[in-house]
This record gives sequence, structure tokens and C-alpha cells, in this order.
Amino acid sequence: MANFSKSNVPQFSVDVYQNEYLPEGGREVNAIVTVSATGGGTVGSAVGAPHLYTSGQGPDAAVAIMVDCSGSMDYPPTKMRNARDATAAAVDTLRDGVHFAVIGGTHVAKEVYPGGGRLAVADATTREQAKQALRKLSAGGGTAIGTWLRLADRLLSSADVTIRHGILLTDGRNEHESPQDLKAALDSCAGRFTCDARGVGTDWEVSEVTGIASALLGTADIVADPAGLAADFTQMMETAMGKEVADVSLRLWTPVGTTIKFVKQVAPTVEELTDRRTEAGPRAGDYPTGSWGDESRDYHVCVEVPVANLGQEMLAARVSLVIPQPDGSAQNLGAQGLVRAVWTDDMVASTSINPQVAHYTGQAELAQVIQQGLDLRKAGDMDGATAKLGRAVQLASASGNADTAKLLAKVVDVVDAATGTVRLKAKVEEADEMTLETRSTKTVRVKK
Repeated sequence: MANFSKSNVPQFSVDVYQNEYLPEGGREVNAIVTVSATGGGTVGSAVGAPHLYTSGQGPDAAVAIMVDCSGSMDYPPTKMRNARDATAAAVDTLRDGVHFAVIGGTHVAKEVYPGGGRLAVADATTREQAKQALRKLSAGGGTAIGTWLRLADRLLSSADVTIRHGILLTDGRNEHESPQDLKAALDSCAGRFTCDARGVGTDWEVSEVTGIASALLGTADIVADPAGLAADFTQMMETAMGKEVADVSLRLWTPVGTTIKFVKQVAPTVEELTDRRTEAGPRAGDYPTGSWGDESRDYHVCVEVPVANLGQEMLAARVSLVIPQPDGSAQNLGAQGLVRAVWTDDMVASTSINPQVAHYTGQAELAQVIQQGLDLRKAGDMDGATAKLGRAVQLASASGNADTAKLLAKVVDVVDAATGTVRLKAKVEEADEMTLETRSTKTVRVKK
């Protein structure tokens, strides 16, 4: 359990943005819930000078780094060397006192360091020992990512710590176990540790890497050029070292007659949470959000309320933040927000769309049409792909999502962004298409 008497633990706040007014007969209520964690003491100091951060000062944490060592990592030979260097850079970023292990992944998972079914505790000596062990890593064998995750889970669970995190690197498809085996591994690891996943090169499956990150509430990305791995691994580990509170859930309570239509994270990425609900007592449910440092995220909550008369108002949902405990109780983080419904005959009030709700509805559609457009392109439906990717260009332009607009411009020639008029490029680099697909769920926040 997190110790909230420590001054370096962030304070949580909840802000609700909505148009609470409904027309006569209206039942659907939409709200954007912004959750912010501020005032934690580790993000700046622990990341800026990890070795000066004495053991016990920061949040207790354990990290497992899973490195693909399958045969394809030798093509080109620089790929394996880059992976070793990147893992060494991540090890150097570990804060003193953090438990850690390095796993080599092929069709089986092997402990690279420290071995013996245990975790090492980071200090100058163990960091150097880990880097020495990394020099012996070589490529050979197949790929069965589920075995890597299960070993990481066993090692991470051996430490009595608050934060448990994995970093996973792969360069190929998960060909030596069935999709069912990988799903079973993800199901068994979900809620036990968070995990960032990276695909290096262009021979891996986007849906596998993004699926791992989604299931384990981490991030996914492509590192098309292996030379970029060290910088990416360093940044990932810095972010992991900045996490201070684990296993935070968004708890939604709704009154009798009200149903939740969906809950999704909409910033910094789109992540569907509706099906991850666990019941938390009468008319309440918890939606997992993973680990937090100093950061802010946005969630879109949509509820359906019973029909009411004009002039009536009701509480449609109450949002709070909790850390569920093994005994069924929950530690309340002290932040709360209210979603309201008010019925009115003022058509201007009831038909206006809240700017935050409108913006994130567009961002969610943007992620969806990119995926649909790329799928249609792969299936040979060029007209359908052009229409979907044109709509994506239009949405990216209108919302100011410049990063996604740049990625789209590598797949289509933009004739008119405002109307979504585009032409598919005759030749698209595989890395560009995979980058667009992997990063399609990244959103921009509402312009204030």
C-alpha cells in the first residue's frame, strides 16, 4: 500500500467539463473528467540525478527489462548491439534502491541478470554488473513473448514494492506461441505490473505491441531505426522512475436507473476502459488507470439517465479516485468530481456541445479512422482507404494535432486539409505506415 504520509506523494484533483443541460426526453450525458496528480517529489529530482536519490527516499519500485534475443536481432548485426546499449542506458537511469532484472527473450525466457529467480537492488555495483552481463547477450532462437511476461511477473512479484513495471523490446512477430497463449499471459499479468512495449525495425506486428501496452496500461511505440533505442529506453526509464502511486482506479458511482455507456481515456492517448470495469459495491465500478507520477490525463464518461421532467436536475455520476485493496476495501485518494443532468426547454443551452467533449469526440474518431483507413489500404480498397484517411487529415487539421498530421502526410498527399481531400501515395515506406498505425491513438489536449 502506498504511504500517503510522505511529502513526496502527489496530490490528486478531479475536474469535470460538461454541458449538463438536456432537452425534454434527453437521456445521454457526456463529460470529460480531467485527473491531475501534482506535487510529487520524485519526478524532477529522481530523474535528474538518480544516483543522488538515496534508497528509501523515492517510491519503492521494481523494474524488469525484457530484451528480444531471437535470431532476427542479428539482422543487421548492429540491432543487437543497439539493444544492448539501450538496455545499459536504461540500467544507468535506475534510481538507487530500485529492484531490477534483465530478461533475454526468445522462444523461452532467460534471466540475464541477476539470475537465481531474484531481483538486484540498484547501486553503482549492481548497475556495472548488469552492464557486464549484457555484453554476453547474443541472438538466436524464436519469439514467445508470453514466456517473457510470465518470467517478469514472477520476478517482479518477489519484491515487496509499490511500483512494478516492465519494459519490453521486440523486433519480430510472436511466432512461437499461439495468440491464445499470449492473451493468457497478458490476462494473468494485468493489474500486477505495468509495461511499456517497443517494436524495433519494421518486421514486428503493430497489433501485438500495442495490445501488450494496452493490456498492461503502458505505452507503445516504434523505433524504426535501432540507433534511436538508447534515447528511447532512457526516456522510458526516466518516466518509470517518476511514478509514485500504483494501481489507481477511476471509481464511478451512478444512481438507480442510470447506466454507464462507456468510459475511455482520451488524453494523452485513446484507451477504451469500459470492459475493464470491476464492481465496487452497489452501483459503483472501478476502471484501472495504472501508475501515476506528476501528470494529467483526460477521460470521457458517457452515462444514460432516466427520463425526467423539465426543470428537474439530478446527479448523473460521481467520480472519485481510489486504490483498491486485496481485502476488497479501497484507499480513497481524496479527489471527487460530479457529473450532473438538468432538463431545460432552453434549446440554446441543451443543444450546445461542451468544447472539451467535442474535441475529444473528434480525437477518438481520428484514431478510429486512421486504423480503418490503413486496414482498407492493406485489403486493397483504395477508395475506402482514401475516404477514411482523408477524414483523418481533416480531423487532425481541425484539432491542431500536428504530429498526427505529419505522419498522415507520409501516407497520403494532402490536396486540401480543411475538406479532407487527399490522394494515396503510390509508394509508402513501411516504417512510415507502421509509425502512423502505432501512434494513431496519441491525442492533443484542448486549446485553452
